[in-house]
Amino acid sequence: MVEMERLIEVRCLDGQSTKVSISPNCSIADLKASLKESFIAAKKSPNFHLFFKGSKLRLESRIDSVSIDNGEFLVLVPFAKKTQVVSPRNDHPEEINTQSAATEQGMMHEASHSAWKEIMNDLSSISEILPDDSIKTSFGALNNAGSSKNEGLKSESSGKDSFKRRKKDTVMNSTLWDIFSSKSKNVFDRETCVKITVKMEKCSCQFWLKKVLKTFTLLNIMYAFCQMAQKCMTLSVLEEELKHASIFGLDDLCISDVENLSRLCPKVVVILGKEERMFAKSTFAIIISDSLTFLVDKPKLAVRPRAGRKPAVVSTSTIVNAVERRELLFKTDLWMTIKIYMEKTQSDTGIPLCCSLQDLLTYADSHVDILKNSEVNLVKNRALASRCCEQTRLGPIEMIDHLRKGIGMRGQMVHVEKIDAKLPAYADFPDVLSENSKAALQSLGFSRLYSHQSEAIHASVTGKNVVVATSTSSGKSLCYNLPVVEHLSQNTSSCALYIFPTKALAQDQLRALLEMTRTLSVSFNIGIYDGDTSQEHRIWIRDNARLLITNPDMLHMSILPYHRQFQRILINLRFVVIDETHMYKGAFGCHTALILRRLRRICSHVHGSDPSFIFCTATSANPREHAMGLANLRTLELVQNDGSPSGPKYFVLWNPPLTVMKGSKNHNKSNHGSPHGEALTTRSSPILEISYLFAEMVQHGLRCITFCKTRKLSELVLCYTREILQVTAPALAGTICAYRGGYNPQDRRKIESDLFGGKLRGVAATNALELGIDVGHIDATLHLGFPGSIASLWQQAGRSGRRGRSSLAIYVAFEGPLDQYFMRFPNKLFQHPVEHVLVDADNEKVLEQHIACAALELPLCLEHDEYHFGSHLNNAIMNLKNKGSLVISPENLWSYIGPEEKPSRAFSIRMIESEKYKVVEKLSNEILEEIEDSRAFFQVYEGAVYMHQGKTYMVEALDLSLKVAFCLKADLKYFTKTRDYTDIHVIGGNLAYPQVKTTEPEQMATTAQANTCTVTTKWFGFYRIWRASNQIFDSVELNLPSFSYESQAVWIRVPPSIRKAVDIQKLSFRAGQHAASHALLNVVPLYLMCNASDLRSECANPHETRKIPERILLYDQHPGGIGIAKKVQLLFRELLTASLELVTACSCSTNAGCPSCIQTLSCSEYNEVLDKKAAIIILKGVLQAETESLASNPTKS
Repeated sequence: MVEMERLIEVRCLDGQSTKVSISPNCSIADLKASLKESFIAAKKSPNFHLFFKGSKLRLESRIDSVSIDNGEFLVLVPFAKKTQVVSPRNDHPEEINTQSAATEQGMMHEASHSAWKEIMNDLSSISEILPDDSIKTSFGALNNAGSSKNEGLKSESSGKDSFKRRKKDTVMNSTLWDIFSSKSKNVFDRETCVKITVKMEKCSCQFWLKKVLKTFTLLNIMYAFCQMAQKCMTLSVLEEELKHASIFGLDDLCISDVENLSRLCPKVVVILGKEERMFAKSTFAIIISDSLTFLVDKPKLAVRPRAGRKPAVVSTSTIVNAVERRELLFKTDLWMTIKIYMEKTQSDTGIPLCCSLQDLLTYADSHVDILKNSEVNLVKNRALASRCCEQTRLGPIEMIDHLRKGIGMRGQMVHVEKIDAKLPAYADFPDVLSENSKAALQSLGFSRLYSHQSEAIHASVTGKNVVVATSTSSGKSLCYNLPVVEHLSQNTSSCALYIFPTKALAQDQLRALLEMTRTLSVSFNIGIYDGDTSQEHRIWIRDNARLLITNPDMLHMSILPYHRQFQRILINLRFVVIDETHMYKGAFGCHTALILRRLRRICSHVHGSDPSFIFCTATSANPREHAMGLANLRTLELVQNDGSPSGPKYFVLWNPPLTVMKGSKNHNKSNHGSPHGEALTTRSSPILEISYLFAEMVQHGLRCITFCKTRKLSELVLCYTREILQVTAPALAGTICAYRGGYNPQDRRKIESDLFGGKLRGVAATNALELGIDVGHIDATLHLGFPGSIASLWQQAGRSGRRGRSSLAIYVAFEGPLDQYFMRFPNKLFQHPVEHVLVDADNEKVLEQHIACAALELPLCLEHDEYHFGSHLNNAIMNLKNKGSLVISPENLWSYIGPEEKPSRAFSIRMIESEKYKVVEKLSNEILEEIEDSRAFFQVYEGAVYMHQGKTYMVEALDLSLKVAFCLKADLKYFTKTRDYTDIHVIGGNLAYPQVKTTEPEQMATTAQANTCTVTTKWFGFYRIWRASNQIFDSVELNLPSFSYESQAVWIRVPPSIRKAVDIQKLSFRAGQHAASHALLNVVPLYLMCNASDLRSECANPHETRKIPERILLYDQHPGGIGIAKKVQLLFRELLTASLELVTACSCSTNAGCPSCIQTLSCSEYNEVLDKKAAIIILKGVLQAETESLASNPTKS
């Protein structure tokens, strides 16, 4: 007898799922083989494990040995095989994305290729002894010099290479300690000579480069001995000492060789009398004077002690740190000089010419001002080095080449991805269209439609529910406008309802509809019904409009509770159009799904209508499932074969260059900074980088949108860019503006109109322009940091390149680990699938809120309304009955009798705050902006620099009782940034960890707790920061009220023994705790239907050291919570197991992890302060503590 096959569901970490039918007699290995053939995710990542309830399944196990119940599933977790990695100098550059580069390389003759290989080998030797972060970007940029003019090479550093480099650094540090902690006080002692020779032999380069590096190593150590003896280094003493350099294999070494070092790196090797006196104050420079009397500004270590006082003892650690810092600065500067020279002197084949020491010295002498630019004002020097005052129109390809040779000369352009053009696919007009509509389309110049338009229009006109999932700017609006306008023009009583997530989209669609009806010579009343609509106009719309444009908020609060006033529209409702469907996710999507269920219920039960739904969405992983879940539809036709054309798009990854900056007492420590805070190796400001790019786009005729994460960043970018344009192209400074939330409706409409009409060449915008507002043709998009999701990045980049024209997108990275991860591994960005969009319409808490609203709109009948609200309806009704909100009638109908007159006004569907602060210009009394309570103190407080449309204002007074900030316009060269923190207080008494109280009828197999919590943000001060250099120059205290809201949290205690285990390993507990919380957050969507916006973890602020509770905690971001914390609690043990498996299986080699394990796209602290090793210890320890706790209390398990 043949056994029946089993249907097994398999899910991926990104939410993809499939079902496989397989015999119970088969093994797990057979299941994996089947998945590799049928499941796309398994094809892309053929190396993977299968897990069930946190346990890895063995390949030889039989299917019938795994007890999988209904609703349970296996989890597919990819892993990377650890292969043998060869030395970087033997690696070949990865293939460039365009054929042109491959063709050029194919034409290279053997001699050129050999020369290029030698150069790369030499530079690889330097890169091996530079810190990882300081070299990866530069190496990629250097490779760009040898690529085609339009493409960058891709390079990745393996974990093994990083380990080798760290090991080598450890050896070098050990050598330095041996040298300076010995009794020897002379560099030429036999024992010291041996140790120095060992250190110098670490380099393997061409002869001249090896000699330069050896000479500097010797000079650096000699100078350190002078510092230890507290003596000055003079030319005469040095000349005498160099006579003995042959001991180290440096024959004929003389002062001219030292002078060459000064010519190559004038900031590190300073010969007084030949350089400016100001360099004598540099802490990390080798200063050589003409005589003992010449040195006026002596470095602190070289100052002679006063009479009668013993000289201060200089510690070995100070000397070693100084030697290491000088070595880092020298190699970084030398690297930069060679790289710039090679880029400037590349041959016609695109390959840099081989250089000699004399070539390099000649070049360095002629460009000494540029090579010194990190010592002077950053903005000023960038302008001097690469300022472009031309206004020649450039296309995207020419712009890339122009940027690489200009402001990108420091290797910022680390990767260029070419996305090929796509030809259009046309189809004839659908037969179901009337002749009048066809004639009207032809009069507009349409002889055919795009294939997806024709398919969608045919389905809509024939009464089907449709979702159109195609790229940005693919003509989706015609897919719903044409069938709606045709039907309403033919049926004089029919009506339609358009739902948009924002007011701006509604206004934009009104303009398009009015233009279409005018062209088609049809006439019917159209009205926008939103918060900006006057009461008088609302009455007119209810009585006259046949096409109603609104948003989910108004449908929830003003239309459904008063549905009988809209009876004419609802009885005749033929179409419901929902655009930008991908926006309806998380809690907002959950609310909207239940609002649409209420709408369909009222239409069916009261008004006798059954409208067709048309959805339009950006590309997502599950458009059909998402739309069906949103409106509770049984059938839905998916249209996703995009027939619209697209021009080639060039996507550039731009990494701000590394610079060495002087620290200050107020400056926060950097990952690359000196342990004493005297110098910081950090990346230049990404805000400044993107401002230069914005100015270049505007000057060279590329209409541009610059996307920023926050309102303040958009204002800063606008301000910086205007300052640059005032110098380079003054007439264009007024052709850019900012577009963000907070502006009044009149200002928003004017900006939209000016952008659409071509008056503006560019805007610095928040994600308010990510949606499909028609702003005319855009040539380029700039992206300041990762926007939070792959889908958002592509949605933003899709705003450029309409009508088949070529376009440009540039992603400028912040210094955080996530941005830097994508800079190092571009393929992880460009090959990453877009995310799934999830909606949970069964959320118990949200369901109860909407059931109360539905009962007021029409008494509930359990038998008939379960179709609309699902199987949880009965539980929701019983809970509301127990709260005194519902009562049953003799006819078994449930009516609302709750305390609120209108329950729809008792909660907000997307956390819109009614309380706001007004920002008032003191002299004119003009209201500049209204800011929500939760955001106000990030922007306005006494002494704050407030920014509006690129203009700066000083906030003079803040009236807390009136909620008004008074400001005056001021020309300020700095900006302000708040110092704040957010605490999560779990409500349970004064104890840090509330006692466990079991409230459930059955005990749970976990010690994790779900409690009400208070989320509190406190502002305790602010920084004043120079705009030019991004340097903090002042810190001011603040005394402002905190902002709090109640929510729900789920958490588990981390035992003190685990913290001790982390400390023993000399790892950061805060970083490990932060990383473990992120890992937990990353696996939650595998078990629950939720989005990244629903939950958040406690994130470690890199700028504070306050003690935080020892726990792993996730909290609901929505005020009041939506019940998700309780669901997480029930699965907490499984989630911990899955988190540990996720982190340990990930093959990334850095402690900062990667987006596949401990980084999250939504981290409020940009994924700083993370430690993967510490996270593994914490997760293992917490799981062990769980096991022991349950073993001692068996009733819980």
